[in-house]
Amino acid sequence: MRKLWLGKFLLFFTFATTNLASGCYEQEREVLLRFKRSLVSDPSGRLSSWSGNNCCQWQGVGCDNATGHVTTLDLGSPYLGFAEMLRVNKLKSSLAELTQLRFLNLSSMGFSGIVPHFIGNLSNLCVLDLSYMDLVVDDFTWVTSLLSLKHLDLSGLSVVKAPNFNKVLLYMISSLQVLLLSGCELSNPHFYGMHLESNLTLSPIHTLDLSSNFLQDEFPLFLQNLTSLQVLDLSFNELNSSIPVMKKVVDLNLEQNGFTGIQDTRVWRLCQLQRLDLSFNSMEGGFMGPSTNGNGSECAQFSLETLNLYENKLVGEIPTSLGRLTALRELNLGWNELTGTIPEALGNLTSLRELDISNNKLTGSIPTSFGNLLLLKNLYLSSNLLNGTIPFSLGRLSNLQNLYLEFNWLSGLPLSLGNLSELRSLHAPYNFLQGPLPTIGKLSKLSSLDISGNSLSDVVTEAHFSNTSMLKYFDATSNYKLSFKFSPDWKPPFQIGKLELGSCKIESDFPQWIRAQTSLEYLDLSNTSIYGPLPDWLSELPIMMTLDLSHNFLNGPLTNLPSNQTIQDLTITYPGQSRLLLLRNNLFNGSIPKSLCNITKLAILDLSRNTLSGTFPDCLGSIRNLYVLTLSSNQLSGVIPSSVGNLGSSLDWLALNNNSFQGELPKTLANCRNLVLLDLGENRFSGSVPKWIGENMKELVFLRLHKNSFTGPIPVELCERSTLQIMDLGENKLTGTIPRCFQNLSGMITGGDNSISFSGSYELSLSQVMKGVVLEYTTTLRYVVNIDLSSNKLVGEIPKELSLLLGLHGLNLSNNHLTGRIPDRIGDMNSLESLDLSINQLSGVIPQSLSALTFLSYLNLSHNNLSGRIPTGSQLQTLTDPSIYAANSELCGNPLPIKCNHDDDVPGTGRNSEEDEDDDSDEKIWIYGATGGFTTGFMGIVAILVLKNRWRLVFFKFVGYYIRRKL
Repeated sequence: MRKLWLGKFLLFFTFATTNLASGCYEQEREVLLRFKRSLVSDPSGRLSSWSGNNCCQWQGVGCDNATGHVTTLDLGSPYLGFAEMLRVNKLKSSLAELTQLRFLNLSSMGFSGIVPHFIGNLSNLCVLDLSYMDLVVDDFTWVTSLLSLKHLDLSGLSVVKAPNFNKVLLYMISSLQVLLLSGCELSNPHFYGMHLESNLTLSPIHTLDLSSNFLQDEFPLFLQNLTSLQVLDLSFNELNSSIPVMKKVVDLNLEQNGFTGIQDTRVWRLCQLQRLDLSFNSMEGGFMGPSTNGNGSECAQFSLETLNLYENKLVGEIPTSLGRLTALRELNLGWNELTGTIPEALGNLTSLRELDISNNKLTGSIPTSFGNLLLLKNLYLSSNLLNGTIPFSLGRLSNLQNLYLEFNWLSGLPLSLGNLSELRSLHAPYNFLQGPLPTIGKLSKLSSLDISGNSLSDVVTEAHFSNTSMLKYFDATSNYKLSFKFSPDWKPPFQIGKLELGSCKIESDFPQWIRAQTSLEYLDLSNTSIYGPLPDWLSELPIMMTLDLSHNFLNGPLTNLPSNQTIQDLTITYPGQSRLLLLRNNLFNGSIPKSLCNITKLAILDLSRNTLSGTFPDCLGSIRNLYVLTLSSNQLSGVIPSSVGNLGSSLDWLALNNNSFQGELPKTLANCRNLVLLDLGENRFSGSVPKWIGENMKELVFLRLHKNSFTGPIPVELCERSTLQIMDLGENKLTGTIPRCFQNLSGMITGGDNSISFSGSYELSLSQVMKGVVLEYTTTLRYVVNIDLSSNKLVGEIPKELSLLLGLHGLNLSNNHLTGRIPDRIGDMNSLESLDLSINQLSGVIPQSLSALTFLSYLNLSHNNLSGRIPTGSQLQTLTDPSIYAANSELCGNPLPIKCNHDDDVPGTGRNSEEDEDDDSDEKIWIYGATGGFTTGFMGIVAILVLKNRWRLVFFKFVGYYIRRKL
């Protein structure tokens, strides 16, 4: 479409030859003024110049140099927003009086209705653009009067209701060369049978735009009859069939269709084709290039200059035969699934200006033959599996402007890169680059340098940047062996906008050279071992939008932070324009200054892990756009002011843990109804756990009130928060029973929520007692599901409903007063990794179902009243530490040294107490019955021997015989 607009503007300048001396015709001037008066609005003031006698000097008006007649009226606004459009209620028919008009552009003007037929009276028109207006064409007979019309743009108009519109546009305008019908709701039936109209002569159209319509499946056959066609745009349709050979076509745009193979386009038979765009299609399978030496059906020589196959599903290797396309200026194979090595033959494409093979699965090294691409301006190789050193030959690419190598396995930067005098951007982050950083002082046009996430080892001095006056962005984060040593009085030649040196080595006080960076917008000096107080001049830096000084040894008060006037907006993943101030893990002391409250639109404020003291500033509640507030691990005290509720629905993350805050939680905190995380652990808060946490905080996922002095029962309102994944109420003074309604916590049934959105690269964290130790979760926090009710005063049984929480990873109920049995179906909790029920009063047998927990790696059942045989099988076989079952005097079996008395006495069968009682009763009945039967039988025999003399003699005779035999 750029070429189409370029052609239109060339026509405009052809017709707009203005005679400044002679002025314009009064009649035509009056026509234009009447048109101006008919405007409803001109918000951008485009016609403000329409005054005075010489209308040929008015904006958008052009006159013939010889006659003075108005020949051009260009009022189109294709690049303006709706609010800036010229708007009229109705197009005045008086425009028809401009009989010499040859160029009329009304595109994107704000009027609707029927296309006025009086346009047909402008018989000298060569260019007519009515595109992208809310117009309907009811009849095209007026077009046939425009005998000189060469260029017609009706894009975005409804044309399909006009009778025979297709025949009129394609057959009845004998001069028409350019026809643009993008977005006109055209479909295949509108062109059925048109290729059979042999009795009609097609217009000599050389440029046809049918993009953004509803063409599906089969290629419109009538197009092959357009023998003059050179430029064809069918992008943004749903075509997927083979394309006939159209030998004169030089520009073919098939972007965003459904083609499955490059062979469907007959590209290797289109010898005149210069540009082919097949991006965003459904091509899969191997990449079919031209034959190596050509054959009878293919071109002996190609004219192709642009080949775009971006974002398809091509697999296999890049064909070496692409080296035959010696006219190529742009080759884009990015975002496919290509494998293998990059062929050296691509080095034959010496006309290339741009090569993009990024985001594939290519292996091997970068070909040294790329050094032959002397005209190359842009090289994109990022997100592959390329290895080895970057070839020295790339240093010969004297025209190279952009080099993108990120996310590969490359291992070295050649010194020759310092010769790339035209280089603007060098991006090689997240490789395996080692060794020194090449001197970039010769790269006078370099504006963006990203070498982050590597293993470069060097001492970077001012010599590296001696001539980099254009540098705006520099990112060297996570190069742990890279040191920056600049003299205190160094004045950089550049004015940088974004500087990221996180996790490099500076090892000095705050770098003085930053003072001169008056355009600085983003500064990351985190984890660089800088020390000392914040310099006075830091507050004078203008346009600071993000300041990250975390994980250092900075000390002193927070008195020199940038003011409200010196912090600018930054757009990151959360809504709106935002600001970040990250000072965590330093040695800052003193109170939190009230000046921070003046930073409007502050999105993230992290002052955690310092030694700040004093109270929670009441004015922090005035920061209305605050997204994350983290003051954890300081020495803050006092009560939380009610003004915290003023943070309202914007606050998503509140972490005040590990301080000395006290008192009850302010009720106004309930206004923060969009909180995702609330961490108030390790403080001195008291009172009951507020019911409004469950009632109001509809988005709450992580609730941590660990180690406070909360009392009373666990509110059942917490069960209303189905989003909860972590509920940590451990180490308080809670009483009562565990609510059975925990089964409503669906977030603990389905498991961790991958859709939880955190704040870009900022690292949020939360600690949890899991597997007997305190673990801090950061990047994996969204996947953690845990309940910790340990070290309280809870009583009663463990609700069997807990076993319904199938996504739970950790369950800690230790150090309470729980009684009864372990729920028999605890084995259903198949995600459980950590289970701690120690220091309670649980009794009965250990359920056999416990052995079904295949992920269980930590178990503690010690200090209870459990009895019977310890179950075996599956994961339990790996838990061999006897302390797991310690202080349960009635337990026996491995791994305890206490053996069970009877092998057939298996108490841990997994049956419940009622079944055990039934079995005991049956066993007693059997014993009683057998004993009674034996006694009755024995007494019967004795009675017979006493009463029957003959039987008595026989019995004793038999006994005597048996004894003699044994002797």
